[in-house]
Amino acid sequence: MTLLAPKIAAARAVGELARRAGRGGGTSLPGKVLLALEPDAIPELAARLPRGSVVISATNGKTTTAAMVASVLARAGILVVHNRAGANMAGGVASTLLAAARPGRRIHGDLGLFELDEFWLDRVAPQLHPRGILLGNLFRDQLDRYGELDTIADRWAAVAVAGAHDARLILNADDPLIADLGRDTPNVTYFGLEDPSVAIPEMQHASDSKHCRRCGAAYVYDVVYLGHLGRYRCPVCGRERPAPSVTAERIELHGTLRSGFELATPAGRARVELPLPGLYNVYNALGAAALCLSLGVALDVVVSGLGDVQAAFGRAERMVIGDVEVQMLLVKNPAGANEILRTLVLEPHELDLLAILNDRTADGRDVSWVWDADFEMLAGRVRRVTCAGSRAAELAVRLKYAGVPVDRLHVVPGVAAALDEAAAQTGSGRLYVLPTYTALLELRGLLAERGQAVPFWEPAGVRRP
Repeated sequence: MTLLAPKIAAARAVGELARRAGRGGGTSLPGKVLLALEPDAIPELAARLPRGSVVISATNGKTTTAAMVASVLARAGILVVHNRAGANMAGGVASTLLAAARPGRRIHGDLGLFELDEFWLDRVAPQLHPRGILLGNLFRDQLDRYGELDTIADRWAAVAVAGAHDARLILNADDPLIADLGRDTPNVTYFGLEDPSVAIPEMQHASDSKHCRRCGAAYVYDVVYLGHLGRYRCPVCGRERPAPSVTAERIELHGTLRSGFELATPAGRARVELPLPGLYNVYNALGAAALCLSLGVALDVVVSGLGDVQAAFGRAERMVIGDVEVQMLLVKNPAGANEILRTLVLEPHELDLLAILNDRTADGRDVSWVWDADFEMLAGRVRRVTCAGSRAAELAVRLKYAGVPVDRLHVVPGVAAALDEAAAQTGSGRLYVLPTYTALLELRGLLAERGQAVPFWEPAGVRRP
């Protein structure tokens, strides 16, 4: 293999020029340059990590789950090389390894912690030779870009089979597509919920994986927790949800601020108090706990690390703008949006919302998913909704048909103007922002320019304990 040092230097120089130009080059651009110069840079640099790597993928929650794992590992004194800004394709992974590389063959860090885009998992994971693979869920997301769920599941199956003997699979038992990936592999840990009190009455319209992949029959659900996640069985061939060994019991959800549950594991039981909201974050925490336990982290350290986790970029992040507390809750598909809405309606007061809908490439050009999300939950609960983004008018129409009174809907397409108006008109002093992905980047960039948030691309790479 050719020497990497001059190519690393060249890629870093490009990234520095991009940062100076204010383009956030620390996320993916340096890695793309490095891969253009040296296609084998990822396996070469990853091989230098003394404790190897772990990877995390899911449609929803991978960034937050990775943040939870990072918090636990920091408590354990393990220095991680982590793409924490969410740049989760090959360029982002290469950028993260590039940031940690040192002269010679040294690397600043113990363990690689990489979240991977679901469509890049089968291409990047084999280059990392991970010791652990955590797969959280598969939901319908950006069909114009990714296709049907079975397409992704088939690609993931190839990764699961290839890593069956070298990597520990950490799989969500409550998602049928995910659970199936571990049925024929010995090196697997399942996690899932065991608390029917937080179940929903019936499967939501946006639910996706409803049929058995073995025989095609419709699953029968005894309990539905979230989307198509729950306790299921096939009435024809008998395939059913595998019994999870890492579970959440006695779950408590406290609005948009926090949640708690009893964590049951082979290593014992403990109460977890999460400073993050929603049932979806209970799932994220369970996956993070299962992965960290598989790495040999003690249960008490896992609990402590989960209790200390900070909201990942745009995922329940809170900040103050003037006299208004702003909380950002990323929405990008029906299942994720429904969980955000389900969490919001736990709040006792009327809601002030800024909802931003874009249709750029990273969001998915097809925004018809907003008609599958159950915005009807908001009817009668909102005081004011400001609709912004490139598809602001369509979002306002969707909310109108969901039952939100027209006089409470305000269309302000520009993000900066919409933020200023929404913050100025907030009645409760709390503004909830529901942006799609590119809207989140635009909003965070705006707040960084105003000195109200740290730029999302800073810093990258290594996290210290």
